[in-house]
Amino acid sequence: MIAALAVTPVVLITLLIGLRGVAAMRTTSDFLVASRRVSPLLNSAAVSGEYLSAASFLGVAGLVVKDGVGALWYPVGFTAGYIAMLALVAAPMRRSGALTVPDFAEARLASPPLRRLAAVAILVIGVLYLVPQFRTAGLVLSVVSGSQYWVGVVIAGAVVSVTLALGGMKAATYVQAFQFCLKLVLFIIPAIWLLLRVGPDIREEALHPVEFTHFGHDTSVTFRSAVTLEVREPTRVRTRGSTITLPVGDFPVQAGSEYTFFKNAPVPGVRGQTPPGGPGWERPLIDLQGAGYPLLGTWAVLLATMLGTMGLPHVLMRFHTSPNGRAARRTAALTVVLLSAFYLFPGIYGVLGRVLVPQLYLTGATDTAVVALPSQVDNGVWGDAFTALLTAGAFAAFLATSLGLLLVVSGAISHDLLAGGLRQLRVTVVLSAAVVVLLALPAARLDAGTLVTWGFTVAASTFSPLLVLGIWWSRLTAPGAIAGVAVGLLATAASIVMTLFGPPVGGWLAILVAQPAPWSVPLAFGTMVVVSLFGRPPPWATTAMLRLHLREQERDPGHSTFGLDRSSTVRRMVRRFVR
Repeated sequence: MIAALAVTPVVLITLLIGLRGVAAMRTTSDFLVASRRVSPLLNSAAVSGEYLSAASFLGVAGLVVKDGVGALWYPVGFTAGYIAMLALVAAPMRRSGALTVPDFAEARLASPPLRRLAAVAILVIGVLYLVPQFRTAGLVLSVVSGSQYWVGVVIAGAVVSVTLALGGMKAATYVQAFQFCLKLVLFIIPAIWLLLRVGPDIREEALHPVEFTHFGHDTSVTFRSAVTLEVREPTRVRTRGSTITLPVGDFPVQAGSEYTFFKNAPVPGVRGQTPPGGPGWERPLIDLQGAGYPLLGTWAVLLATMLGTMGLPHVLMRFHTSPNGRAARRTAALTVVLLSAFYLFPGIYGVLGRVLVPQLYLTGATDTAVVALPSQVDNGVWGDAFTALLTAGAFAAFLATSLGLLLVVSGAISHDLLAGGLRQLRVTVVLSAAVVVLLALPAARLDAGTLVTWGFTVAASTFSPLLVLGIWWSRLTAPGAIAGVAVGLLATAASIVMTLFGPPVGGWLAILVAQPAPWSVPLAFGTMVVVSLFGRPPPWATTAMLRLHLREQERDPGHSTFGLDRSSTVRRMVRRFVR
């Protein structure tokens, strides 16, 4: 009942706004960039709504529960990336007149192979970012309603695909702006209520963490996916109406199992994880992989999130909806302010979650801590009401981010790889959503924050060097750009595969494998520079650079913006520069 009351209004409003966008959908430009008529205030709200994903609304607090307060460096990187984007990318990207990042890449360097490679990178980033959105939608709905995991996944996929297929970017803009305001209100008010409701004892315990070693009361734990518990002493639990004793040693638990641990029972370990509140939990650094090099881990995450933000294709596409470069820069500046207001509060949910719902670490579902907290402090009407509000905010987060990601993935397939029209774009949206749903169904055990950070890492290692050098270095050549993007993409892909399927490694090497940004980003930059220095830029490269940096009113009147379809965009740009 709570889930229905929370999710239904968000879903209905999203679909209604999508229907309103149908009348404005006539061209590819309408679908992809809302005809470039979005004001800075509306655009910044939409960017913020799109950017505050499941990883922000739920994931940061979940990481604080599991890994400690050092996880608050994630929102620092998320927000700092917009400052870099404001200074280096926002206005030049808008002045390019491109519709997508691959569009910009081909127009800047006249290289169809680079366009196709950039589109492939978008697909990788999109999958890594979309899967955790749908996956967390399934987990949240299962926690608050008891439904099967796949129900939330399918609902999220259906709503996003229908809304986007109907209304395109214009519908996505209004949906995301509305959902940002909704998320901000529904995140702040419950946080204040929780602080007032828990009382001074819980607040004191939150500020002085102790390791989660014994259950404070009878605690029911539902395992959504299979795990291996490390039982240190015989532990009695109740399951399916009978009482059993877990033997000392490794104890595999099947997905769907539900165990009730009795008061004062010892907390078993979970293979590959450390219990909340342990030594170093309050240290303001990120100990990735438990490798023991927190400073290196913190820098790795900051590089990935900050430079990755600057290269996220669905965020970059947002700046193409601005009327001009000045409006794009204002959009980036306002976005920093809006995100800063939101990121003041995940830490509150994280430290309270460590005290009130530490058992979530047993199931790997710590990113549901936000929606699980209200019922822990009030099992009456107020607890149900705030659970519903947070569930609504969480679903708004999934939908808003998924809209932008699905749009850019569909654009990469239909506009950049297949050169299709408006009808093909709409069909691609639905098919892409179906594929992501299928990928999300077996992903319940994967950590949303880890997947999203990998998406940032791919963006940082591919589009960040391409954009910075493409905008600010006139000697960049097409072979150099292709080599750099390919090296960055292959390096990060190899690290992800190694982390998921390779043999375990320890020490600083474990950090550089799990989070390769400290070496993959310099490698991509260096490859682009070295390969470009062995070539010669085309004669019109300087003209291309001037186009990116001159204000619109300072240009030759004959240098109009790019055409609205893929072929005319590149052909006009090349003809103009060759002249």
